[in-house]
Amino acid sequence: MYAVIRAGATQERVEQGQQIRIDLRSDEVGTEISLEPVLIVDGASVLSTPDALKAAKVTAKVLGEAKGPKINAMTYKSKANERKRWGHRQRYTTVEITAISAK
Repeated sequence: MYAVIRAGATQERVEQGQQIRIDLRSDEVGTEISLEPVLIVDGASVLSTPDALKAAKVTAKVLGEAKGPKINAMTYKSKANERKRWGHRQRYTTVEITAISAK
């Protein structure tokens, strides 16, 4: 059994026991959170309609916070002595999928 969940601006394919990184959330470490399922596949049955997914539930446990790779960028204009550098490092929340239920 697996599910496709919506977590922030992304969608992830998850199974029970899997650890994933989702967009940063303000939940405390160790708390249980509920993620919105978009699709649930259980053997031959597929739940994808909004009516079928109303009772479906994907729960996860917050494990902590992680950082993505550092992204460096620069702009340069020749003959104008104009240079600008900046960087960005995305922060994520690491969660472990504890249960997928499709009642």
